Amino acid sequence: MDGPLQIFVIIGVLAIALVCGYFAWKAEQKRRQELSLLAAELGFDFSPHRDRRHDDEYAHFEIFRKGHSRSAFNTMRGTVEIDGNRYRVKMGDFTYKVTSGSGKSRSTRTYHFSYIILHLPFLDVPSLLIRPEGLFDKLAGAFGFDDIDFESSEFSKRFHVKSSDKRFAYDVITPRMMTFLLESMPATVDIEHSRCMLSDGRKRWKPAQFRAMLDWVVTFLDQWPDHVQSELGRTGSPASSR
Repeated sequence: MDGPLQIFVIIGVLAIALVCGYFAWKAEQKRRQELSLLAAELGFDFSPHRDRRHDDEYAHFEIFRKGHSRSAFNTMRGTVEIDGNRYRVKMGDFTYKVTSGSGKSRSTRTYHFSYIILHLPFLDVPSLLIRPEGLFDKLAGAFGFDDIDFESSEFSKRFHVKSSDKRFAYDVITPRMMTFLLESMPATVDIEHSRCMLSDGRKRWKPAQFRAMLDWVVTFLDQWPDHVQSELGRTGSPASSR
């Protein structure tokens, strides 16, 4: 390839990169505007800026410990009321990077996904993980590493459930809850440190999906039996820590 042609190719590549970058920037601006409007409709606060404190505050969730250069952004904060209790809500986008290889083969890939976290107004909530059953779960089961099984064989086949307290898992996942999960399970539910997190850890939700996911997790928590909530006890008002 001679000099002038090489320069022409380089200019063309740079032009394409600039155009792609511009449209990506415009898409992000549109997303921020739509999320800001959604937050206003919900009565939530919105911030498009990076929230690097998120990495420390929610490090107990494995999903937020992957890679490096981690941060939350496009964050919406507010409260919802469920069965007479107020839950502090944080939801938005999360990003991290994974670097592999070395030298000239070194490459970095950036990942984004969306999440919802509700701070539960109860003390000492046992950990509880509910997610669709995967191939590796079936292989682990073949070697004796089983998750919690339930009376519904269909539910046990479709979902992987783990908890630090089996009785708590059985109390929460009632026959009514099983039906609800079988009909509508949208992503992984992970409860740790009295916080309930909903995410698939793989993709970002459209703005309208945030509302649907929030409605889903509200319904999920609203179906907890009264005796479970009574046994867990209450914390102070979550709204006071906003």
